[in-house]
Amino acid sequence: MKILILNGSPRPNGHTAQMLSAFRDGAGSAGHEIRQIDVCRKNIRGCLGCEYCHTKGGGQCIQKDDMQEVYPLLHAADMLVLASPIYYHNLSGQLKCTIDRFYASGFPEDLTNLKKIAMFLSSGDPDMYDGALFSLHGDFEDFLGLEIAGVFTHHGAAPVSDERLQEIQSFAQSLR
Repeated sequence: MKILILNGSPRPNGHTAQMLSAFRDGAGSAGHEIRQIDVCRKNIRGCLGCEYCHTKGGGQCIQKDDMQEVYPLLHAADMLVLASPIYYHNLSGQLKCTIDRFYASGFPEDLTNLKKIAMFLSSGDPDMYDGALFSLHGDFEDFLGLEIAGVFTHHGAAPVSDERLQEIQSFAQSLR
């Protein structure tokens, strides 16, 4: 399976990164092809709402930034993984800009390979995930018709527990 991870965390060694490392280890050991884009390290601007992509652009965004690296990976992916710390009850702005730019490709019709989605979220508080989960269900499950394969969260300042990391790794190994 081809898995595209969009990491919306600016912290290379934070809780989100810990969870993604366990996921990559498990998915890699199961033979899955994994590509990770750290969107906070990319120059991906927000959607302009100009409709160029749906008129003259033929599905191509007028903006030529690092999103051009994401589009072919997104089209080839069987599974999408969104990973983010929670900022103001939702995904990080960098990840949100990336998701908004999916619009250019005329989804859901252009996502013929994409079937599954998983989400990894970290927060300082256990009750801060509602905005991100609303997007997961409304945008990805309902609109795009993706199967939610799993949702993993971590809250607080302590490192992600070994038990949780093992759970994530086992989940990734079990993907089919």
